[in-house]
Order: sequence, then structure tokens, then C-alpha cells
Amino acid sequence: MSYQTLKRAVTARLEIKKSAFITYAYPVTSREQAMFHVEQLREQYADARHHCWAYIIGDPNNTTSAGFDDDGEPNGTAGRPILNVLQHKSIGNVIIIVVRYFGGIKLGAGGLTRSYAGSAQAAVDEMILSPYVPIITVPILAEFATEAQCRYVVESLNGSIDNVAYSKQVTLTVTLAEANIEHLKERLAMDGRVLDKL
Repeated sequence: MSYQTLKRAVTARLEIKKSAFITYAYPVTSREQAMFHVEQLREQYADARHHCWAYIIGDPNNTTSAGFDDDGEPNGTAGRPILNVLQHKSIGNVIIIVVRYFGGIKLGAGGLTRSYAGSAQAAVDEMILSPYVPIITVPILAEFATEAQCRYVVESLNGSIDNVAYSKQVTLTVTLAEANIEHLKERLAMDGRVLDKL
């Protein structure tokens, strides 16, 4: 699962045959977050003719959740071209919203498709992307005598210790990259054990 995510929101603006295309891209992790941004822009640009969008939650190569909307533009000329740009660039956990002010000159289906794809690409050109690293939270059960060694192993794998509970043994709740879970289990073989996921 190798894809990129957007570090922070970006915006871009194109003018094509007197129509203004104002594009926003936001990092999101759920459809609810994505729709929140759409509604915000509908309010901010209430006088715009169209608010077209596409989002991908998760891996764009194996989409678990994606959606798009042409918002009144001819079917397939707005949302789908935006989605295609995101999939082509392998960007996940993102929504792109294009606000269009009609300039009086009709663009035709081909012109609209190119305009929305170009608007999405203009936003992508502004993006600072980072590789997506799936993380996992697991509990580790350790003896008091081996707690310090467990902490050392977690930190050496760039993990973080979120919580520690003391009873007859020590339970450390840790977060680390999913790819490092097997290394963690191997290195803790003597000092502690990773319990089933929380």
C-alpha cells in the first residue's frame, strides 16, 4: 500500500474563456470530513454556478471509499476528471473541490472535462505530499524489570508510548508504523509480548 497524502490544504485558480475555476484541496480521513468542506465552500461561494468535487479515502490504487459529483455540469465532465487526476497521481485521503463561476461562454463537454482536470492538476501542483504510513496501536505486556528495555525497543522503531498501566505486570500502549510490528515482536521476544490488538 504505497500512496501519498496531502500535508496541508491548498488552493489554485484558473480562468478559462471567462469562466473562473477556483480549486481547493483538503486532507481528509472520512466522507463526513470531505462533505464538511463541500458545504463550507457552498456557503462561502453561494453565488457560484457549480461546486464540483471528488474525494478518495484510503489507498487510491485499491479504493475503499471514493466519490464525486458533477453538481449540475453535464454527466462525467467534472467530478470524474477530478477523481482521475487523484488516482493517476496516487493521492489518497484528499478531497478536491472546484468552484466554477460561469463566464458566459459555453465550453462544451470536452472543454469542461479538460477544465476540471486542469483545475485539479493546478491544485496538485501546489500540494506538498508525504508518503502515507499506516500506523497501529498495540498493548505490550512486560515485567517491571523489562519495562525500560521495552520502552527502548519501541522508541528505536520510531514508535510512541501512549499509555502505561501498572498492576501485577506493566501494560504499555504503543503506536508505531504497521510495517514495524513484526520487528517489534521479534525484538520483544525476551522482554515482553505484544498482545492482540486493542
